[in-house]
Amino acid sequence: MSSKRSVRFAALLFAAGLTAACQPKAAAPVDAVPVAAAEPTVLHVYSARHYDSDKAMFARFETETGIKVEVFETKAPALLEKMQAEGVASPADLIIVSDAGMLHKFQAAGLTQPMTSPALDAAIPARLKEASGHWVGLARRARVIAYDPAKVKPEDVDQYTDLASAKLKGKVCVRPSKDIYNLSLMGELIGRMGEEAATAWARSVVANFARPPEGGDTAQLEAIAAGQCAVAIVNHYYYVRAANGSPEEQAMAAKSKLSFPDQAGAGTHVNITGAAIAANADAKDEAIKLVEWLATSEGQALLTSETKEFPAANGAALAAGLDQLPAFKESDFPLSALGESQAKAQTIFDTAGWN
Repeated sequence: MSSKRSVRFAALLFAAGLTAACQPKAAAPVDAVPVAAAEPTVLHVYSARHYDSDKAMFARFETETGIKVEVFETKAPALLEKMQAEGVASPADLIIVSDAGMLHKFQAAGLTQPMTSPALDAAIPARLKEASGHWVGLARRARVIAYDPAKVKPEDVDQYTDLASAKLKGKVCVRPSKDIYNLSLMGELIGRMGEEAATAWARSVVANFARPPEGGDTAQLEAIAAGQCAVAIVNHYYYVRAANGSPEEQAMAAKSKLSFPDQAGAGTHVNITGAAIAANADAKDEAIKLVEWLATSEGQALLTSETKEFPAANGAALAAGLDQLPAFKESDFPLSALGESQAKAQTIFDTAGWN
């Protein structure tokens, strides 16, 4: 029994003892006060995801395993702050967030612990996992270049370095630099190019901005459709969702095409949605069981059906709509290094004026 549950259990026994002591003495023997039954196992998931399909996913897991799942949802930075404030009393057993850089933040804060699972070792490629087991990738996302084919040639956006080309002067839209997706992309570029070259690249991209950074990835696609810019950096699934969404969303997506950069070189930057066992998890075994289940074909299908991410498990089927995208070469840059480079990445963005 975990320390947190031991404290609760002891409190129940103490309360029961007080109750018995306060009762008047009976002439005849009475039954002893029953020992409080052990609390049923509840798996507490802290999730930064916000999809209806996740509710169905957790319900399916409950049905198949009998393990009750309680989910607390909010944005990843708020989850991090909440767990830090809760300390060792945090009820979190499992953390699910997007981006290896964000998972690194939880790990660096001492909020995760290693997990050991032969099933996950077999199902998930090694490059999608933290080396000591602190987190594991469950879905993949590619950071690509969206462009207006009426204004930009495909060969002018087939590398990340092309975003710094004078050909794209006044044509580029981006999210703010503090966004974790951009920080992780910059982390890989630092690893590939070195800090000096990455800084020069960022300055040149800033010089090509069509407008100050704002909004999320969908806002960048909307800006291309509205003619406000011709090129943007986005995660692939925002485009896929729009292309398979409402008529209005489809019309917006039709204004763009996607380039999967660096196919002749290192490959396209790929990140993850991942899971980590909380450092003070009461239900560690149950948490690992959920992660293992999410790596099965059933779990992968439910995890990616609405998000339109690529599955992470070997042999898992693609969600509907992903077959519209080309096969592409993925970068094998170490995902753990993305978190380690975040401070440098932000400094480079700040130096370049990428707000």
